[in-house]
This record gives sequence, structure tokens and C-alpha cells, in this order.
Amino acid sequence: MKPFNILVLLLAGLLIAGCSSKGDKKAQQPLALEKISSEVKLQREWSASVGVGQGKLWNRLSPAIEGGQLFVADAAGLVVALDRYTGKKSWQRKLKKVEVSGAIGAGAGQVVLGTLAGEVIALDAATGNELWRSNIGSEVLAAPAVNDRVVVVQTQDDRLIALDAFTGARRWVYESTPALLTLRGTSTPLLTDYLVYAGLSTGKVVAVELEHGLPVWEQRIAIPSGRTELERMVDIDGSLTVKDGVLYVSAFNGHIAGLDEQTGRILWQREGSSIGAVAQGYGNAYVSLDSGEIEAIDERSSTVLWRNEGLLRRQPTGLGVLSSYVVTADLEGYVHLLSQVDGRFVARTRVDNKGVRVRPLVEGGWMYIYGNGGKLVALTIK
Repeated sequence: MKPFNILVLLLAGLLIAGCSSKGDKKAQQPLALEKISSEVKLQREWSASVGVGQGKLWNRLSPAIEGGQLFVADAAGLVVALDRYTGKKSWQRKLKKVEVSGAIGAGAGQVVLGTLAGEVIALDAATGNELWRSNIGSEVLAAPAVNDRVVVVQTQDDRLIALDAFTGARRWVYESTPALLTLRGTSTPLLTDYLVYAGLSTGKVVAVELEHGLPVWEQRIAIPSGRTELERMVDIDGSLTVKDGVLYVSAFNGHIAGLDEQTGRILWQREGSSIGAVAQGYGNAYVSLDSGEIEAIDERSSTVLWRNEGLLRRQPTGLGVLSSYVVTADLEGYVHLLSQVDGRFVARTRVDNKGVRVRPLVEGGWMYIYGNGGKLVALTIK
């Protein structure tokens, strides 16, 4: 294991909590939740248990949807396919002697995941049968991105590797020098028809040509500053999002920004530190900061429209947008629904007492919450 990765493992929990200094322990505790008046009901449609869940490491094993199926994996190699509307299990497969660290990518009839040992494994989405596996030589800490041509994975050492979607054969490698010290994790590569986008540990976003892995553009979102490597960390760990030609990105110790997806030009940006995915709606960008604050940013002026401080030090996940609401979950396993208009809490429910660190998966009026302890819950709004 490389030196910087050893430091990552030792420091992950501290950094995710915001790299706070020593001080009054009471002041470091998660803010107690205030009672709210529920304005809508979060309806629990079904729930399931998925093995050991996120496991003992700081994994962020997100589920994935393809068609009417929901796919999820636990850290010990259990992969499960369920009907996303009923929760009925279609199949499950236990991968022996596999430690899953990057899950799950789904597409083109395949389910693809990455491991700590540097393997990428593809399963048939209909049956769970193994199709191929490829050793890429470095741990994969985010879900692979999949289309009908390639599977693209990002390794902990900031390489992008494209594999043939049907054989697992390596097609190209994009090399990038990683930062000396990084958070444990990487952003998931984002595929379009012609490009793949990735956020790096150096605070840069890159666009790479999908067919041959040639660089198209790069843009810096965060500039390292400070006297120590700890202070100079500028990872981009949150999932990237594209909507209406805008690429949304956030960086640790950097900025929240919207980029032109074709050129990488910064359309707007605002200073802020986040490892969560940015959500979009009503012409606003929504982000969970490392402090625990949730902000709505006007994309035209880069100003903050509202700020909710009710989740301070509660490590809210990256955000999703469901109807006219913003959804997140926290370290105690509560799911929070906020109004897009003013940021007030409108509903809350608890799904896993071991906490949630994975961004809610929102699709077609449903949201799926995968807790650290393996609880998988489907919710709708009533």
C-alpha cells in the first residue's frame, strides 16, 4: 500500500468530520435535532437487509438502478438485485474472498463493482452470474461508470481506466499524479456519449475523450493552501452531476461550482468545503457543507439564498432532489426533507441507527436510503 493511502486510512474519520482541532468535546458533538412539525409524510414502501452494509472501513457503497431493478452490494461481497417498487429479491450472489469498496455501477445489462484488491467485477444484471473480472492494480473506492461500450473506473491513485464493457479488456488509461494526502474515497466518473468527467485529489476536474482517453480540458476548483499536507487537501469526492449543459462539482477546502460541460469554463462558483454531491433544482444548486450546513446557491449570482444550520456536525450526506424538496441523511441514520424554497425541515424519519453516509438515490418519485448497517429503505412522499 502506498504511503499516502496509509495516511488516508488513519485520518478518514477525522477528516470527514471537518478536520476540527482539539477543544471542548461538548462543542464537537453533533447538534441535537430540534423537533419539527411534519408538513408531508415520508412513506416507507419497503425495507431490506443487505449483509454487513458499509463494513468497518469508510466505504460509500451506493446502490444503482437499471430499469425496474435496484442493485446493492455490501462490503463483504454480497450483491443483491431487487424489484425497486416492491423490494422483492430477484437474485443474490456472494462473491467469495472479495472486499467491495466501490459499488455499484449498472448499465447495458451489467452490474459492475470494484474491490480493495484492485479488481473490477461484472455480473449479469438478469441473473447475477459473473461475466468477467479485471485486475487494474489499485483499489477502487467509487462506483464504476457503465455504458454499452465501456466501464470506466477511477482508482485511489487518480487514474482513470477504461475497460471493454463485454470482456473487461483494458482499452486505455489516463494517468494523473495524486496529492500526497487524500481523503478516503474518489468521485464516481461521469459518462456522456463522448466524454468522461472525473474529479481528482488535486482539486481539478478533467474531461477525457471516451473513445481513446485523450484529455479534452481540465479546470481547477480548489487551490491547496496551508502549511501542512493536512491543511492542503483539496479532494473532489462528491459525485459529479450534469444538467442542461452545466457540470456541478464541489471540493474539500475549495469551491462549489458550475462548469460549462463542453469547455470546463467556470460559469459560477462560491467558496465552500464539501465532499458531497451537489443537487440542482429551481435554478439553484444545493450542497451539504462539511460543517453540516445545507446551502442553496443562486446559480445566476452565486449568492446564498438560504442556509439551514440544523445539521451542524451531523455529517449530512450529499443531496438529492425529490419533487420540490431536498433530501439528505446523517450520521445517526435520520433522513431529512427540506423545502427547496426556504430550506425549512418539512419531514424526518430514521432508517438505520448505525447511520447513513451514502447519498440518497432518487429516481421517479422514489428515494432509496442505504444505511451503514445494511438497512435498505424505499421511501415516497405522501
